[in-house]
Amino acid sequence: MNNKAGSFLWNLRKSVAFVPTSRTLSVYPLGFCRPKLAHSNWILRNFPFNELDNGIQVRCLFQDAFILKSGDGDSQTKDLRSSTVFRFDRQLCPKRLSFYSNHSLVSVGAPDNGLKKVNCHHEAPSEDVLIKDVKPTPVNHKKLSEECNSLSDVLDTFLKAPTFPSSNYFSAMWTMAKRMSDDQRRYEKQLMFKHPGFNQLCEQVMREAKIMHYDHILFSLHAIVKLGVFQNTLLVQTLLRVIQERINECDERCLSILSTLLEAMEPCKNVHALRTGLHILVDQHVWKIGDVFTLQTVMRYLGKDAPAALKRKLEMKALKELDRFSPLNSQRMFEVLAAMDHRSLVLLNECSKAVIDNIHGFPFKILFNILQSCKDLQYRNSDLFKAIADYMVTTFDIWKLKQVLFLLVLFEKLGFRPVELMDLFMKKIVEEPDFLKLESIVCILHIYSSLNHMSNGQDKERFLKVISNALMSYLHYIPSEDLLNAVCSYCMMNYFPLAPINQLLQKDVIHELLTSGDTERNVHKLHILDACLKLDHTSYHKAIDTSLPLLPLSPSYANAKVEEVLSSLLGGRGYFSKNVQLPHNYFVDFEIRMDANRSRVLSSFDVDVTSAANMQRVALLCVPRSVYCLDSSHPRGFLAMKMRHLNIMGFHVVLVKNWEIKKLKMEEAVTYVKTKIYSVEALPLTDRNLQISH
Repeated sequence: MNNKAGSFLWNLRKSVAFVPTSRTLSVYPLGFCRPKLAHSNWILRNFPFNELDNGIQVRCLFQDAFILKSGDGDSQTKDLRSSTVFRFDRQLCPKRLSFYSNHSLVSVGAPDNGLKKVNCHHEAPSEDVLIKDVKPTPVNHKKLSEECNSLSDVLDTFLKAPTFPSSNYFSAMWTMAKRMSDDQRRYEKQLMFKHPGFNQLCEQVMREAKIMHYDHILFSLHAIVKLGVFQNTLLVQTLLRVIQERINECDERCLSILSTLLEAMEPCKNVHALRTGLHILVDQHVWKIGDVFTLQTVMRYLGKDAPAALKRKLEMKALKELDRFSPLNSQRMFEVLAAMDHRSLVLLNECSKAVIDNIHGFPFKILFNILQSCKDLQYRNSDLFKAIADYMVTTFDIWKLKQVLFLLVLFEKLGFRPVELMDLFMKKIVEEPDFLKLESIVCILHIYSSLNHMSNGQDKERFLKVISNALMSYLHYIPSEDLLNAVCSYCMMNYFPLAPINQLLQKDVIHELLTSGDTERNVHKLHILDACLKLDHTSYHKAIDTSLPLLPLSPSYANAKVEEVLSSLLGGRGYFSKNVQLPHNYFVDFEIRMDANRSRVLSSFDVDVTSAANMQRVALLCVPRSVYCLDSSHPRGFLAMKMRHLNIMGFHVVLVKNWEIKKLKMEEAVTYVKTKIYSVEALPLTDRNLQISH
C-alpha cells in the first residue's frame, strides 16, 4: 500500500506543472494520436478510497498537495522530497478571482501563523509539513441541495469547510436553481455572484481540475454554464482545456454528460475543438455504447451537422438496440431523429408501434413533441396520428382547450383530419366562447378551412357564428394580415360575415396589405377573396375597388400519361384541350366537351354547332396526394373551393389521382379514366361497377 501511495504522490507532484497560471488560453490537442500525458496514467476513481477503514486516510488540502496519514497519526510518504503545506485560520483560497486579469491561480507568500508542524519525510525528519487539525466530511451535492435554502447557503457551507471535490458545490447550486421560478432564480444568481465565497470556489475548481474525476469536471462545467457564468471567462475556458486534454478518460457515462454539456454551450475555439474530438470518439466507439439513453443523448447532440456516414452508423446502432427500447426510448427517438434531421423510416415505424401500444397515460408534452418531430421529418403515419387523436377524444375532459388547439395545429400541418376530435372541439367552443382570443380565432379558422372540416346543418352555423361574434370585438385593432387570414378562411368555408369583410375592403387596409408584410401571399389571398365574392356570394355587390396585381400563371405540367390515355380513349388529341387557363387564376389540366348526358365526346365541329344548354364542359384535374387529407379521399380546403367554383362556372370536375394512375398499365389506366369521364348510364355494366368502386 505504501508503494502505491508513493507512486500516487509522485504522479500528483508531476501533475502540478500543468496547472494554468494566466488567462492566456490556447486550444490544446485532443490527444487521440499522441502518447498519454503523465497524469492520464492515473485516475482518482481507481485509488482505493474505499479502504479508508483499513488504516489509510486521505486528506485533501487545496494547496496542490495530498497528505496520506495512517491510523497512528504518522505521515506516510515514499520517494518524496520535502514539501510544505500551509494551514490558515482564515478560509482557503482567499484571493479574489479576476476573470480578466493576468495572475497566478495559486496564492503564494501566505503567512505561517498558527501552523502545526508535522514530520513528513522518513529520511529527513527535520523537514516540516503543516496540516489542518480537523478533516471536513466529504459533501454530497444532492444532500447539500436538500439541506440548503439558497445558493448563498451553499457558498456559506463551502467557506466553513471546503471539501474535495469542489465541483459538488456547483452541482448543488444548479440542482437548486432548476427548482426555482424564473424570478427567484434571477435574484439568487445575483446574490451568488456577489457572494465572497463565489470567487474562491471558482479558483478552487480550477486548482482541482487536473486531479478531479472526469465526470465531476463535466458536471461542474455544465452547472457553471447553466448558472450563467460567462463562457469567455478564465474559469470556463480552463475547464474546457482540461476536458480536451483528458478526453481519452471519457467513458460511456461521460459521453452522455459531455454531449449534454456541449449542447448548452455557445460556439468558440475550445468548444469547436471539443466537438471535433467528440465526433471522433463517437465514431470510434459507437458499437461499444451499451446504454440506449446514452446513445440517444449523443445522437441528439451531434444533430444536423454530423457527417452522413456517422448518422447512418448511429442509425444502425439504434436499430440493433431496438429490442431493448423502453416506451420512453421509443418516444424520445422521434425527437432525436428530428434533431439529427435524419428520416429513418424503419426506426420511426417501429417506434410508432411502441407509442401506439403504450399511449395511455402519455402527458401532453410527449404527444406534442412526437407530432412536432413528425412534422419536422415529414413523416406521416395515419395509424400513429389516429391513435393520438383517439386518445385525446377518450380523455378530452382532462385537457385544456389550448392544448387541444396546439395538437390540431400540428395535425393540420401534417394533413391529418381527426374528425371526432374536431367535432368535439367545435362543440366545446360553442359552450365556452370565452376561450376565443384573437390568435386562437385566426388559428381555428385556418385549421377548419384548410382541412375542409365542417359539420352540416346547425352545428356549422352555431360554430361559425360564435367565432364571428368573438372576432367582432377585435375589429377595431386587429392587424390587417390577421383580418385577411380570418376572412379568407371564412370564404373558403363558403361563409361571409359582413362586418369583417366590409372592414377588410376599405382602401387603406387593402393598400397596407399590398405594400407591407408578405405582399405576395397577401395578393394571393385577396384574389381568393375576390373570386369567392364574385362566384359564391353574388348578392354581395361590393367588390375590391383597388386593382390587384396579377398573379403569376400556374405552371403548365400536363400529365403525359393522362394525355396519352385521353388520346387513346377519345380517338385523338383533337377531342380535348390541355393546360387551360380560366378566370380568377384557375387552371385545369384537361378540358373535354361532351353532350349534356356525358355519354358522347364532342369534336371541335360538334362544339361549334351545339348550343351551350346541350353541352357539358368537363374539367379533368390531375391532383397530387397532398391535396387530400392524409390517407383519405376527403379534399382539403383549396381543392374543395376550386371544385365548388368550377361547378359554378359550368364544369363537371373529374379528379385523377397522380399516384394511382402511375401504378396502372395503359389498358387499366384507360378504363380508370373512362369511368371518371362518362356518366354511369353511358357505361357498360362492367364499367359501371368499376366506377362505383372508384
